[in-house]
Amino acid sequence: MEPNIYNVLFICTGNSARSILAEALMNQLGGGRFRAYSAGSHPKGELHPLTLKTLAAQRLPADGYRSKSWEEFARPGSPELHFVFTVCDQAAGEVCPVWPGQPISAHWGMPDPAAAPEAQREQAFVDTFVTLKRRIQLMLALPLASLDRIALRREVRNIGTH
Repeated sequence: MEPNIYNVLFICTGNSARSILAEALMNQLGGGRFRAYSAGSHPKGELHPLTLKTLAAQRLPADGYRSKSWEEFARPGSPELHFVFTVCDQAAGEVCPVWPGQPISAHWGMPDPAAAPEAQREQAFVDTFVTLKRRIQLMLALPLASLDRIALRREVRNIGTH
């Protein structure tokens, strides 16, 4: 049976840029069918200022986000996750907590826009936003109800290579 709302967790190391952008995009584009969260393996505790600037420039809400540990989503009482995506290579190589509900996971890695040279950093955030938006749109176009678990896992993993 298909859930009413799919819970999606985006993971990055610091949970200050890519994963926050992905959370905002999925919540906006998901049309109420998806509820996105983000977390970090080693959260910085604050968002990168260009994350908030990029969200505002793209007319997405830029408030209510916080840098937090992925451990919050492995505790009893946390939302049952249907999908978990790593959006940075470092987090993909780390040992993740055991997620309740055995969510489908995939790696959608991309460069850290905060690590771009200062003169190119703002554009790097926009480029990251555009790439994440395209990947999320591809996921949202999948016929989730008609794909079996193996096919769905393959499809969401393939999205990370686009």
